[in-house]
Amino acid sequence: MLYNLLAPLADTNQMFNVFRYLTFRTGGATMTALLIAFVLGPSLIRWLKSRQRGGQPIREDGPESHLLTKKGTPTMGGLLILIGLSVSTLLWANLANPYVWSVLLVTIGFGAIGFGDDWLKLTRRNSKGLPGKLKLAFQIAIGTAATLAISSAMAEPLTFRLAVPFFKDVLIQLSWFFVPFAVFVMVGASNAVNLTDGLDGLAIVPVMIAGGCFALIAYLSGNSVFANYLQIHHVPGAGELAVLCGAMVGAGLGFLWFNAPPAMVFMGDTGSLSLGGALGAISVVTKHELVLAIIGGLFVLETVSVIVQVASFKLTGRRVFRMAPLHHHFEKKGWQEPTIVIRFWIIAIILALVGLSTLKLR
Repeated sequence: MLYNLLAPLADTNQMFNVFRYLTFRTGGATMTALLIAFVLGPSLIRWLKSRQRGGQPIREDGPESHLLTKKGTPTMGGLLILIGLSVSTLLWANLANPYVWSVLLVTIGFGAIGFGDDWLKLTRRNSKGLPGKLKLAFQIAIGTAATLAISSAMAEPLTFRLAVPFFKDVLIQLSWFFVPFAVFVMVGASNAVNLTDGLDGLAIVPVMIAGGCFALIAYLSGNSVFANYLQIHHVPGAGELAVLCGAMVGAGLGFLWFNAPPAMVFMGDTGSLSLGGALGAISVVTKHELVLAIIGGLFVLETVSVIVQVASFKLTGRRVFRMAPLHHHFEKKGWQEPTIVIRFWIIAIILALVGLSTLKLR
């Protein structure tokens, strides 16, 4: 909004020229989202506690320690992230950019699904919310709408094509199969972050790391000079998503202030589904869907651990891990929660660096 209102004034007043700079607006979005989280956090947590007398329902089949340490902590703290991210993006981004609206559709839409899921868990006082098939159907519908909007805004030769890391000129034509593929990326990323969100601070830091990486990727992809230099695919207009990524990082930092061990609030599905979906949508716009699997490799690892656990138990009757997702396996082995969280953060940083290296290795 500030860009649309103030950038045109730069022709007559030089002081407004800063609003034309993407880096300035990305920094502004980061700081605005962080400030919103800091200001609204205490009052929102008090309101959530007043509405959730028993806090988030704890899985009875989960680690025994959670029944003592997590009981009574309110959930749906993802509202804090959504408010900070959405308001900051609307304030600092170019609202004429279709990619901004497409990613916001996924972010807010998936957040609404997560909100409904969290609300049902609280009202029913158990760890089961929306039926899985219904939740998936809503996600697919929103993801399909966003993919079609993104594809209609994208110019040839990128439309309905998949870019492959390490190969500068490779674009695989998927035709209309690109739609279910892109939806799979968004829905898969959303649920992968959701599976990772099981310990205080475990999910939000890797999300911020991935958000920071994609802020850089969006900026470079949207800039023809840098894109040509790095030999990555130039996506006109994609750079504006750096503002949204900056807002994601700022809102995530503000949320982490209250989610750091011992957590005052959990993000719940409201936050995890929306953040994962946003990362998936951004990767689709920037043509870095496969790179997301590297940068977000921690989320992939957690998801694979669940798939392997379920498949092994159904086929052989035996479990590979003591408990899935993977972070619970290490809890069962006796690792302390801070140890697990910090080591997983380290893994996320390493994978992010590997993912960013694909920008130069062509």
